[in-house]
This record gives sequence, C-alpha cells and structure tokens, in this order.
Amino acid sequence: MKKLLFGALALGLMSCNNDNMPNQNESPADAASVTTTALKRSCPSDEIRQEILKSNPELKSKFNENELQIENFSRNIAMGKVLADGTVEIPVVFNVIYNKTTENISDSRIAEQIEVLNADFGATNSDVSQIPAAFKPSASGDIKVRFKLVATNRKKSTKTNWRSDLNEMKKASTGGIDPTDANKNMNIWVVNSILDQYGRSGVLGYAYYPENAGLWYDGIVIANQYIGKTGTPSPFNLGRTTTHEVGHYLNLPHLWGSSDAGCLTDYSDDTPVSPGPNYGAPSYPLSRACGGVSSSQMFMNYMDYVDDRAMFMFSLNQKTRMQAVVSASGPRAGLR
Repeated sequence: MKKLLFGALALGLMSCNNDNMPNQNESPADAASVTTTALKRSCPSDEIRQEILKSNPELKSKFNENELQIENFSRNIAMGKVLADGTVEIPVVFNVIYNKTTENISDSRIAEQIEVLNADFGATNSDVSQIPAAFKPSASGDIKVRFKLVATNRKKSTKTNWRSDLNEMKKASTGGIDPTDANKNMNIWVVNSILDQYGRSGVLGYAYYPENAGLWYDGIVIANQYIGKTGTPSPFNLGRTTTHEVGHYLNLPHLWGSSDAGCLTDYSDDTPVSPGPNYGAPSYPLSRACGGVSSSQMFMNYMDYVDDRAMFMFSLNQKTRMQAVVSASGPRAGLR
C-alpha cells in the first residue's frame, strides 16, 4: 500500500496545534446529550471555492491546471497507460477544539470515523448493496484510497461557534490549532458549531479543494456532532458528513455543480444532471428536470445532500477524478 504524505492538499480548510489536551472520552450519557440544530445537510464548500476562484487568479490557474491533469489522467486510463499499482494511504490528523467536556469527542469516535471512511472509499460499506440496478454499471467500486490516523490534537477553547469564512479554528493565534504539516497530512478540524459566511448556523462541515493544497487553511472542518456513529444525532448519524467533505477535498463538486441553482456540471459524465440538492431519504426512482429534460437522480451519491442512511456510492468518473488528485502528478500527490 503506497503511503501518501498529504501535503498541499488541494482544498483543505484547517489548522492544528501542539497545544494537546488529555483525551476526555465522553460517557454514553455525555454522547446522548449531544443535540443538533441541522435538519437538512448544509455544506458551503462550493460557495467558498467560487469566492476564492473569483478573487485569486493564481488559484484559478491551479484549478484549470488540475482539470487538465484529470483529463489527461482519464485519457491515459482509457489508453491503458495507467495500471493499478496499489492503494494510496492518506495520513489523517484530527484537531479537536472543544468548549464543554461533552464536545471533546472520544478516541473511539475518531477511530469509528476512520473506519467509516475506509469502508465508504473501499466500497465495503454494508449498504452498498442498495445501489439501484440502473446505477450499478456506474458504481465506483473500490476507490483505492485509504485513511490512517496518525495524530490527534486537542484544545479547550472559550469559543462556542466558528465562522467558515474566517478559518479561525486553524490558527493557534485565533484560538484554534495550527495544522500538522499540511504538506504531509490531511488535517480535520472538529469544532462545536460552524456558522456559514453570513453567520447562520447549521453547517455540518466544509472542505477546501485541491487548488488550495498546502496552504495554511487546507483541510476539512466538521461539527463534532457528526463524527463517527456512536452518539451522533439522526439523520446524520453514520459518519457520511466526513465522507462527503473528503470527496470535496479530493476534487468532487456537488452533483448540481457550483451553485445551488443547479443544472451545472460536476465534471463527471456518469452522474445525471441535477437541478439542485436532494434532502431526506428519497425513494428511487426520483426524476427531476434540467432544461426541460428529466433524468433519474443519483441521490444516493455521497456528493448529494440526502440523509446519511440514503447515501452509499461514488461513481466511476468520480473515482477517476479522485485517483487523479492523489496520483504521482496530481495536486495532492505529496511526499511518497
């Protein structure tokens, strides 16, 4: 198994710190007391990306380079020039920032989240059998990306919420935790509450895309309620919020593109065009229209907004995009 020392990870949104606190493993009673304010999935990753690309020509150029690299990688696969040469293992650092003891998630919750990621990206998740027959030919199978926990940093904070556009959780100087070697690791910040760029609550998590690889804010941020499965609140109780955000980190947009207005490209030809997010746990088939043309929605894809129990697949084109990002020439190749 190849080890990917994740550096300059393309869309990271995080920070870490050496101010480690003793592990505070919550009791079952503590975990049960966790509540959620989010009834619908909310992830501003694409909105954050669009703002960055508008204001930063250098990152826009990196975005274009990455898309060209993915196109070339896909062409080489089709021509038989890229051979299966093992699985990439990504080192993961969790940075837990808490105000109350109940927010200092346990080591077991973190281990459980790593297990969820490895199952979802390895297509060994127990619900993969629920993929509709029409989408089975498009199902990714094993993405050949795995995740290994290498460190957990903890810090007590007086803050009760964190803005997604400020990234204060990623700097020790603003009460957060500095990233642990962003050129070698995928940093995940776990905080008590995430507000969007307008100060609204209910954000489950967000991530930065590969054009931001290695920058100080690169990584993923997740609200502590949605890490792992034990004690997490329904309907986001299976660890799929982190799966969704890692998808962004590896260059997967939402199925409807860069705007919730929808009907835009997600750069994967095998995911049906979508007019916008799907919520809850829809029944298959679900048809929605773009430009007057209806198509059956792949709402069970990890990059939609449905409940955790309703999402359980990536597509083949999404697999290619992610493999291109972690390939030797990809933006998240890091040090091997």
